[in-house]
Amino acid sequence: MSGESTPLFFQILLFFSSGVLFVASALLVSRLIRPNRPNKQKLMSYESGETPQGNAWIQFNLRFYVLALVFILFEVEVVFLFPWSVVFANKELIAETDGAWGWFAFVEMLIFIFILVLGLAYAWKMGHLDWIKSSPDIKDVESPVPNSLYADLNEKYKHHKVNMP
Repeated sequence: MSGESTPLFFQILLFFSSGVLFVASALLVSRLIRPNRPNKQKLMSYESGETPQGNAWIQFNLRFYVLALVFILFEVEVVFLFPWSVVFANKELIAETDGAWGWFAFVEMLIFIFILVLGLAYAWKMGHLDWIKSSPDIKDVESPVPNSLYADLNEKYKHHKVNMP
């Protein structure tokens, strides 16, 4: 390590350590001065102002998550379109390149949008955007256990409650 970079290293180390110290002290002070009065209502899970009903361990349809991911994908597209439009409209670059910059940026964005539309078409074709519940593919399986035994077991445990963790 050269002699010139040592003071810069210590400056960066001092900056980093003071940032960590500031965050740690802010968290510590807020923990010390905040009131701590937990009760049943404060410890209850909160979802959109609604009182929770039943157990939180329920199965959600995965389509909610897939649709949310597709939504986030196209929101990220908007994040990329804004800076592109600012650079695309730069009149100095267009004048310096005799218009080639404008065409290059335009074609570049068309390729980007085409790739995103291709992803949307794929998600649409795979049925990720459909809200209609698909019917399961039931296969007949040869079992050595007779169906009447299954029916007897189902009847026996019909009113049995299963406690999920």
